[in-house]
Amino acid sequence: MYVSLTKNNLNPNFLETHSIDDTFKKHLEELLSYGISAGADFVEIFIENIDNISLLAEQDTVTSVNPSIGKGIGIRAFLGKRDGFVSTNDFSESGLKFALDQALGMLGLEKITLNNESFEGLNNLKDFGKNKNQFLSDCPSLQESSKKILEATNHLRKYGPKLNVRRGSYSKTIQEVIVASSDGTFARDLRLYQSIGVNVLAADKKNRSSIGRRLGSSSQPRALIEWNADETAQEINESANKMLYAKYVNAGQMPAVLANKFGGVIFHEACGHLLETTQIERGTTPFEHKLNHQIANKAVTAIDEGLSEGAFGSISMDDEGMETQKTILIKNGVLKQFLSDRAGELRTGHARTGSGRRQSYAFAAASRMRNTYIEKGPYKVNELIESIDQGIYCKSMGGGSVGATGQFNFSVEEGYLIKNGKLTEPVKGATLIGEAIDIMPRISMCADDLDLAAGFCGSVSGNINVTVGQPHIKVDSITIGGR
Repeated sequence: MYVSLTKNNLNPNFLETHSIDDTFKKHLEELLSYGISAGADFVEIFIENIDNISLLAEQDTVTSVNPSIGKGIGIRAFLGKRDGFVSTNDFSESGLKFALDQALGMLGLEKITLNNESFEGLNNLKDFGKNKNQFLSDCPSLQESSKKILEATNHLRKYGPKLNVRRGSYSKTIQEVIVASSDGTFARDLRLYQSIGVNVLAADKKNRSSIGRRLGSSSQPRALIEWNADETAQEINESANKMLYAKYVNAGQMPAVLANKFGGVIFHEACGHLLETTQIERGTTPFEHKLNHQIANKAVTAIDEGLSEGAFGSISMDDEGMETQKTILIKNGVLKQFLSDRAGELRTGHARTGSGRRQSYAFAAASRMRNTYIEKGPYKVNELIESIDQGIYCKSMGGGSVGATGQFNFSVEEGYLIKNGKLTEPVKGATLIGEAIDIMPRISMCADDLDLAAGFCGSVSGNINVTVGQPHIKVDSITIGGR
């Protein structure tokens, strides 16, 4: 197995073993039994071991290489609908019991004499990572990674004579997680995530344009080496050159076509988060009492899943040890299900969906998205464009912000005017402004070209890998901020 948990410098008196064997399991059971004996309804132990390396290339030089490793344990106890969570790097028996005591103390529980009869023990290990140990040997070396990223910045120079800035970045993370809990859950996974970022700034006198792309994968060790850097460089330079001399868009209310892939970030941010049970707990989702009600146009079916092979948000199990699944959030415009974790199930009554996720052992799991997208529809892209007399085509989205109840604004990185059913001149300075509860019923057409894009999502349980996506969609009317 990969883990340094199995090999190196953990405390020899407790969780260090030479494999995840009976002794290791026995120590976990002792901790869980200790917590249950103290009066907790449920106790969970999350063990993480992580290894990351990232590098940055600017122009034709690798300017930064940042390796990091980490390991730790998160312990969570529940009593009724309340929970206490503590994380620690101290793997010793005394250190872990001290952490567990703190979690129990948050619930008003005190340590007592151990009563092994109060806990029936862990199930046999469910090892989702047993066939993934080749990740380490199959991933590119630092030398190979550096060479590939420099190859990308070189391609950018080849296709972009007006580029002032060329950047390429790469990150590789290998994470091992083990979950043991008092309901018998005992599961392990080994995860590999890689991301590639490419950004350019084109300039000509007073004109400027900035374009970026991010690619991400999971469980694909050769993803970086097999990446077609030349193709990405051509695409990004074509966009930068078109936007370099674009005029500012006029503000107003108009129909819009949002491109596939990263266009799905608006659904993720403005609507997806409102379908997490954490938002119900906080009372910040307008959809709390809308289950089985029409909340979107009938053209919209929305999915969240962890199953797509190689996608950045895919997982074999969530961070509570539950096997991942496909969750239909919205079916033909009708809200069908919320994303729920253990706490969400306890506090809202919505069944768990394998969506308990966290950045690391330092965070308690929360209901979070995985690969989230709007399903493809029956139309061709040109049919969406041709249905609009005056509007805007948003080919790629930039950054934005989202309010607590789904108000959003997102900049358009690359946009074009639509006139009389045809794409015309590029425009810059456009911002999409709206609120999820108003915009969802206005998505009237979905094309047949669903595609996904990698991203990072920050929320209550930290930053996690996700995928956003959609086909080209038409929004009948949306506020466009501009000049």
